[in-house]
Amino acid sequence: MFVARTIPELRRRLREWRRAGGRLALVPTMGNLHAGHMALVARARELAQRVVVTIFVNPTQFGPGEDYSSYPRTPERDAVMLEQAGTDLLFLPEAEEIYPSGLRDGAAVEVPVVSEGLCGEARPGHFRGVATVVTKLFNCVQPDVSLFGEKDYQQLLVIRKMVRDLCMPLEIVAVPTVREPDGLALSSRNAYLTPEERERAPLLYRTLVEGRDRILAGERNFGELAARAREKLLGAGFEPHYWEVRAAGDLGVPQQGERCLVILGAASLGGARLIDNILFRI
Repeated sequence: MFVARTIPELRRRLREWRRAGGRLALVPTMGNLHAGHMALVARARELAQRVVVTIFVNPTQFGPGEDYSSYPRTPERDAVMLEQAGTDLLFLPEAEEIYPSGLRDGAAVEVPVVSEGLCGEARPGHFRGVATVVTKLFNCVQPDVSLFGEKDYQQLLVIRKMVRDLCMPLEIVAVPTVREPDGLALSSRNAYLTPEERERAPLLYRTLVEGRDRILAGERNFGELAARAREKLLGAGFEPHYWEVRAAGDLGVPQQGERCLVILGAASLGGARLIDNILFRI
């Protein structure tokens, strides 16, 4: 596995591969890798001849008081995992490489509408940071396909809209959420949970499953469903940020006759912010 730390290094190696032909896949990550990331890499290997993984903890998608400085960083362990998974190139840039004009004065990318509400409301500026850094990584790597997990569902839709609206010549592929046996979605931030909080954490997913089952059984009062779910989370010591039933295609309020739905939830539990969702058809 080749490791590049600068954009010129990265581009030199990619030029060689492009001359040889074949598809190139990109898996952007913030590191501290787990089985969910490895599922992205495995799918990338199925879709392309060369796989590039980036590890970059992006400062512009963290708000004031968030965990940028304490976000778990394990680059040596991550590199071993990626090499064992058959990754061809690991890109490990510093912030100055990605933001040559600084964090405040550089160009930025905004993706309206789908960035609003949910995590966009709970974390102002978050999706501006996500869209900007992903655009930069797309420009650096110029992949044929890039892979994102469904756990961060709003982020997935932001990236898809950005690619479509900016006429970027690549395919975005979604990979299903990888879960622990008790249903908890894998996340690097799960490391913040104490053992006792880890026991309670799967409740977020269980409320999503219960909501889905009630809708499939005929319940249509989505506001009441959400209120009951938030009450259950509060009673278990969570701090709910949102729990919403939305149209899966654009995260709008479901209209009569809507068939593809997603329930999205986010809540803090101790020092961890947990997010999850469940997609289904009615």
